[in-house]
Amino acid sequence: MHSTILLAAETAKQGGLFDLDATLPLMALQFLALATVLNAIFYKPLSNAIDGRNEYIRTNQAEAKERLAKAEHLTKQYEQELGEARRKAQAIIAEAQADAQKIAAQMIAAAQQEAQAQREQAQQELDQQKQVAMQSLEQQVDALSRQILEKLLGPQLVK
Repeated sequence: MHSTILLAAETAKQGGLFDLDATLPLMALQFLALATVLNAIFYKPLSNAIDGRNEYIRTNQAEAKERLAKAEHLTKQYEQELGEARRKAQAIIAEAQADAQKIAAQMIAAAQQEAQAQREQAQQELDQQKQVAMQSLEQQVDALSRQILEKLLGPQLVK
């Protein structure tokens, strides 16, 4: 058993799990140098690239938000203008329909007046023809009555 302890003591002297000789500070210095070199060569450019990319993304997001707000504003404005144009168009259509109805009513009234005037003129012409026919008939009745009287009474008694 004693030899086992001696063997363990020799192994510990040769370097074991943790040696506290001059290599430990050298390893620490190598680690710090490596960390400094990695920081200067790799981490700073990488973090700069990441920061630049983040700034680019933030800038693009801000621009996109501005564009979206502008697009929404323009959409609302166009919708308002479209609504106003529709209202104006409906008002114009309603006015045109009212004007068309007015014109149609005027034309119907004029046609009715013209038809009434033609009926009155036709009635006057019929009345004139009737009067002419009555006068002609009266003359013929007078002439026939005279002829009948002359035949019955004789031409000397009728005058």
